[in-house]
Amino acid sequence: MATPSPPGVGGQREPVATYRIQLTPDFGFADVIGILDHLVSLGISHVYLSPIGRATAGSTHGYDWVPPPAVSPTLGGLDGLRELRAAARTAGLGLIVDIVPNHTGVADVTQNPWFSDLLRYGSGSRYASWFDVDFSTANGADGKIALPVLAADGDLSPLTVSDGHLHYYDHAFPITPGSAAAGNPIDVHERQHYRLVPWNSGLIGYRRFFTVNELAGLRQEEPAVYAATHDWLLDLIDEDLIDGVRVDHPDGLWDPQSYLRRLRSDVGERRLLYIEKILAPDEPLEPSLPVDGTTGYDQLRIIDGVFTAPSGIVELGEIHERITGQPGDSDWLHRTERARKLATLREMFPTEHRRLVRAITHSDPSADAAAVADATAELIAELGVYRADYPALRSRLERVASAIAVRIPRLAEALELVVRATASPGAATSRLAQTCGAVTAKSVEDSLFYRTARLVSAQEVGGDPADPAVSIRDFHAHNIRRGTQWPWAMTTTATHDTKRGEDVRARIAILTQVPERWSMVVSDLWKMAPPPDDLTGYFLLQNIIGVWPVQGPVDDILRTRITDYATKAAREAGLHTTWTEVNEEFESDLAEWIIAITTGTAAQTISALVTEITPSWQSETLGRKLIALLGPGVGDIYQGTQWWDDSLVDPDNRRPVDHNRSTEHPKTHLIQAALRARTAHPTAFGAGGDYTPIHADGRGADHVIAFARGASGRAEVIVIATRLTHSLSDTGRAATTLTLPTGRWEDVLGPAPGRTIDGGVPTALTELATFHGVALLTRTD
Repeated sequence: MATPSPPGVGGQREPVATYRIQLTPDFGFADVIGILDHLVSLGISHVYLSPIGRATAGSTHGYDWVPPPAVSPTLGGLDGLRELRAAARTAGLGLIVDIVPNHTGVADVTQNPWFSDLLRYGSGSRYASWFDVDFSTANGADGKIALPVLAADGDLSPLTVSDGHLHYYDHAFPITPGSAAAGNPIDVHERQHYRLVPWNSGLIGYRRFFTVNELAGLRQEEPAVYAATHDWLLDLIDEDLIDGVRVDHPDGLWDPQSYLRRLRSDVGERRLLYIEKILAPDEPLEPSLPVDGTTGYDQLRIIDGVFTAPSGIVELGEIHERITGQPGDSDWLHRTERARKLATLREMFPTEHRRLVRAITHSDPSADAAAVADATAELIAELGVYRADYPALRSRLERVASAIAVRIPRLAEALELVVRATASPGAATSRLAQTCGAVTAKSVEDSLFYRTARLVSAQEVGGDPADPAVSIRDFHAHNIRRGTQWPWAMTTTATHDTKRGEDVRARIAILTQVPERWSMVVSDLWKMAPPPDDLTGYFLLQNIIGVWPVQGPVDDILRTRITDYATKAAREAGLHTTWTEVNEEFESDLAEWIIAITTGTAAQTISALVTEITPSWQSETLGRKLIALLGPGVGDIYQGTQWWDDSLVDPDNRRPVDHNRSTEHPKTHLIQAALRARTAHPTAFGAGGDYTPIHADGRGADHVIAFARGASGRAEVIVIATRLTHSLSDTGRAATTLTLPTGRWEDVLGPAPGRTIDGGVPTALTELATFHGVALLTRTD
């Protein structure tokens, strides 16, 4: 198992917790310096920055970086980063930066000299091998680079030529030298190494990031590409300006294992290295990867799951089927996911699929290409992981292929060919893996998860809505493995990509504890304000519950945010409106419904429910945070989540954060106490530290999540959280006990500072969890 040494270069201590900051043109390095005192007060060890590279003009996120790679002048440039590094070091904080090896921004070709040169000179460009371009005559564009920018009718008459470029409305494309000497713009277009094609033609000449045409994939397997895209990063390391790296979407690369081995060698063993890797619920992180772990979606699922009531899932399924006509259960989700993947592959990735089939049949010209196409489609639909070319997953691919061959005998021979062709690294292996990951992301996270609503809090990146609840036993077993295998892996509870913020998900999950009450609320609301579509309305209503203000009515700002979210959600679902075929009438009806549901009697009905579940919600969101910070791994605090956070999907969760808010807040207080405890007991939380479950006894035993962290068999810190709290009465709390490890323990969260508790004897939950139903105890003897 890969367990690199903790960071030491740069004088940084072992990681305690990270704080993720979304840099923008309005919030750069100087602004980060301005909040360092606040971050120090929280107790974090590392500032974790979104991409710092030079990006497309106007970019608000940095994932569309453009060459030549350099620290973004918009954020403050190299000197600004140096100043941030110096200030952070003085404050005792390290820096982790986000890098984007998979793609580069090409929304405006004129801003990207590498891609511009590719279009100007085609296969003769010095950058032709840097991008994953299909130059074959079978590419659907006669060997040219297909660019899907035209209107659906393919009309080229708007083309003009000026300033050495071919212009199509706001788009500008470079012209091959000498090609504009004669003829009209359409003639000039015919002489180029690229071909403009309709946006919906299914043709594109280069690998993208998922379906984002504005992000062109890079071939990091080429040494020249790696050097050109990483030399600037290595310069930062040589100057000791950073302490760690977060790698964006390595699954998009040709060979992520080789890439990460080279990157680890370059950044060194003593710097943190994280990967944004989405793991399926039954998928382990490849143990041979030389990384410190993932960015934590896998742990987010486990923490969310242990606070989800399994009995309520069944009842919510019945409500979902009554409202929508769909059960939304495991069987339905599996069938629908398979259908969505097949449709997504056919509709969104035909070019990538053709290249995959050619790669597999290349060595066997007699192979049935149509059968191979069907076989690979079935494999992609059934694998259930982003990519299966990691060594630990090879048996999974073989097993799934065998099962498909039994189910569809006519594909047996083609499946055997696919298995043989992907037995070793190469084009077939990588193209299957890259296509599978892209199809999975677009089919599940960006489609299926907007088309069902049994429990939307489970419909998260890396989530498992088919089986969203996690038992306490499974929770502890998972944490023991994680602490042993990946002690420095990140534990996230919210990111810039989560579909809902941590507190929004926590409140929605409370619905599993009050299904009867929820059923009545839904029935009443459907009578008062029926939505334009039952599924869309039911999906949105859960999210509205999640962001509903605890005090006061929904104001115009929140109502606008909800409406914007509803529009995005409906278009992602693609059932009544889409990004490319907008149904204005449906979207208008949806906006009117949101007004109706957030005002008058309907609003009062929702407010009453939110008021009723607020004590449980606050207790459980604090419990989630405490577990995230003190469980196995390194807690990651997303910007602003040190207070209650009501964020929905991006761009809602990337709003500016007011870091001047009062820290007199239960969530902030909990974070500070947790990180003080972690800092004071480093061996308990590092590699080799202990994780020991503590089991409760009595009436409410199943409501208690408790564990000790320590070293060499000696417990040093105890975490206690309560779950499913809506049905946990005061009597039930009093009748529930925990026997703490022997010794004296200080309650560092409760209302009586310095209060101590004796271990070794049963103690009532009411005496322990005195801070909103949670407790943090540290050894005093």
